[in-house]
Amino acid sequence: MTQTAGSSSPRPSSQKLMKLAVAGAALLVVAGGVAFYYASKGLKSAGSGEAITVTINDSACDPNEITVPAGRSTFTIVNKSNRALEWEILDGVMVLEERENIVPGFTQTMQAKLKAGTYEITCGLLNNPRGTLHVTPSAESEAEAARPALVSFIGPLAEFQVFMAMQANSLVKATQALDDAIKAGDLEKAREFYQKARAPYKQIEPMADLFADLHNAIDPVADYLEKREEDAGFTGFHRIEYGLYAKNSLDGLAPVSGKLLADVTALKDRIRGLRIPPEQIAKGAGRLVGQIADTKIAAGDDHYAQTDLADFEANIAGVSRMMALLKPVAVQAAPQVVADIDSRLTDTGSALTALKGPGGYPAYDKVDADSRKALAQKMQGLAEAIGKLNAAVGLE
Repeated sequence: MTQTAGSSSPRPSSQKLMKLAVAGAALLVVAGGVAFYYASKGLKSAGSGEAITVTINDSACDPNEITVPAGRSTFTIVNKSNRALEWEILDGVMVLEERENIVPGFTQTMQAKLKAGTYEITCGLLNNPRGTLHVTPSAESEAEAARPALVSFIGPLAEFQVFMAMQANSLVKATQALDDAIKAGDLEKAREFYQKARAPYKQIEPMADLFADLHNAIDPVADYLEKREEDAGFTGFHRIEYGLYAKNSLDGLAPVSGKLLADVTALKDRIRGLRIPPEQIAKGAGRLVGQIADTKIAAGDDHYAQTDLADFEANIAGVSRMMALLKPVAVQAAPQVVADIDSRLTDTGSALTALKGPGGYPAYDKVDADSRKALAQKMQGLAEAIGKLNAAVGLE
């Protein structure tokens, strides 16, 4: 039929158009959901700490493509095939991790610590297609990559052994001179060599106190003994200090100095054979400085000679040497931690120097409470800074 002029052609109403648009959008949503479902069947990502379940059927893995962050990941392997199987993570031809003999219907869990990269995973039978494991860089992996290898500590450990051996030799030599002066009846010489023997002992104290039997014989403080100065366990340096400075007498000191000489000689021999793990250097240094901050500054140990500041100076000299040996290795992995330790060592040294007068350090009982408090705060800050070092370089 011929249309007449002015007549309109048939068109869907606006309401029908709206219905069609809604239906089309719904179809797009459904299509997107279906596409996402099928994509998720073949690809899975894991967040930090989330276990990945890998189901293995007769012909493939599900999922057959996995993405995890570098570091430690947990995989749950479910065998839904009809054969016993093993599941492997392969780097080329090298097996990095595996679970063997997973029988049909059973599940096994495996943890793997992986570096960033792309790996293959086996999926049942040897002729089945392999899956893919993508390991992406993470903050943990980047931090670990920056950490020095343990072999890097061989040099610092060797130097530390030399340092301790030299200080132990100085300790024995000065203690021999102290013993000789006591047996010769020379009070002033005995006092001189008492101080000379204290310095090397205090420099290696973080390692010396690893040997509890010798440490408790060489440097016990009367405060911690039942009968104080009258206790049979009051031996070593402080017993000699008590005679030299409190009693101003050498009476009864010859057997004490003889035993001290035998004990420091035994310490020298043990130090020579000591095998120190790298983490022990910072651990020992931090522990000692923390003890000084927490207890030694408040009351002091050298109750009779009042020479605690000289002891602290020797302690810090030893700790400074320990940190200097670690610095070339540690600074690459933890520059901020190393810089903080350096700064706090300087501050602590300056706080000690500020207490010196023209004739050296004052008697410790002349150091007021505010000065002791300020020094303790410096020591505490230093102990906390050193306490961060092992973790920062991957030794914990």
